[in-house]
Amino acid sequence: MPTEAAELVFDEATKVYPGRDGAAVDHLSLTVPAGEICVLVGPSGGGKTTALKLVNRLIPLTGGDIRIDGTSILEHDLTELRRSIGYVIQQVGLFPHMTVEGNIGTVPRLLGRPRSWIRTRSAELLELVGLDPSYAKRFPAQLSGGERQRVGLARALAANPPLMLMDEPFGAIDPIVRARLQDEFLRFQSELRKTVVFVTHDIDEAIRVGDRIAILREGGRLAQYDTPQRILEHPVDDFVAEFVGRDRALKALALRTLGDLELSPATDDGLPRLHAGASLRDALALLVAEHRDALLVVDADGSPLGVAKREDLLQ
Repeated sequence: MPTEAAELVFDEATKVYPGRDGAAVDHLSLTVPAGEICVLVGPSGGGKTTALKLVNRLIPLTGGDIRIDGTSILEHDLTELRRSIGYVIQQVGLFPHMTVEGNIGTVPRLLGRPRSWIRTRSAELLELVGLDPSYAKRFPAQLSGGERQRVGLARALAANPPLMLMDEPFGAIDPIVRARLQDEFLRFQSELRKTVVFVTHDIDEAIRVGDRIAILREGGRLAQYDTPQRILEHPVDDFVAEFVGRDRALKALALRTLGDLELSPATDDGLPRLHAGASLRDALALLVAEHRDALLVVDADGSPLGVAKREDLLQ
């Protein structure tokens, strides 16, 4: 299989468990373009994790098909299929008796990569996920939860897979570390551009990390598949509107930055300052906290770019 990002297609994918009424995943059809992050969200019983596990055949399809770059997953050798897909789970699943380097090198070692290649690749990936190369010789028990999750990401990337599956990867981590890991994930995704299917129960996380969001109803039926902005601004029905929350207008502000606005001429009258890359939601929060109606937008060097007024943000 190719090592670049791969297009993923769910084509009427269906899973029915014997002895249960109804489907766990019901004729799911959607396309994840190569290099994009698709986030699966929905209520309990929506089939998010089931849909994810259908891709690497941890759970067999009952009907329909799933294709990676046009080839059905059923046509791939099962072992080769799984080795070609990066897989990250909530509890990480690191091997406790192996060092960090040994864990990262699991799949490359199975693929016959030499030790020198694995050692170099491990060091590169540790740097990519924000860990010092000295971590290579540590064991999982010596790591914090956030560090173990970073190693799990590095392990999933080790064989340079075209597709990554991530099942609530940051769900068991405290909010501050979780936000940092989301930032790290988005940073390396901007560099590597993998195709990613990401399961979460948290709509705010979905909005933050997803290029596209698939909202599933109970019973694994697709309710809406669209960009975060369109889902927030144009939910297809009451179910989607309720699921994304009554504050969806505020959430939509988080998707745009001050740099997107047409600013008024800069002034120097003691206005609070904020970087052009800050979201409109952060800008509005600052204005409310400071009891102000405008703020000064600055560039990376702190040079003024212009003034953003409260009405500009709300418009």
